[in-house]
Amino acid sequence: MYNKDTMINLVTITGVKYTVDEATKKYVARKISRLDRYMPRHARQSASAEVLLKEVNRAHGNKYEAEVIIKLPGKTIVAKDSTVNILAAVDIAEAKLVTQLEKYRAVLKRRKTSRKVLARLRGGTATSNDKS
Repeated sequence: MYNKDTMINLVTITGVKYTVDEATKKYVARKISRLDRYMPRHARQSASAEVLLKEVNRAHGNKYEAEVIIKLPGKTIVAKDSTVNILAAVDIAEAKLVTQLEKYRAVLKRRKTSRKVLARLRGGTATSNDKS
């Protein structure tokens, strides 16, 4: 279904005070591995994700908490959410990660563009001095 080379290579799913069944593991792995489309190309190969699924007993009922940690070159991105349904918590954490990954990509793109502009300016001034 998906090209294995473009997915996040390592997705670790662990449960804290919660036993993770196969269907949940499959769902979480599919959701998190799709996040590679929001990453820069150079980061896709070395990216790894760790998902912690927790059952938290609160005064007003049981809640589930999903925490996703994605390690990228030069940055670690974390998203956390808690709801009554564990799958909903994963969905909300994924949406938070998408926004953070888009910001990460934009910052890298801005840096790359500014380097190109500076190199062009340096190169342009050096060649104009040689001609005169």
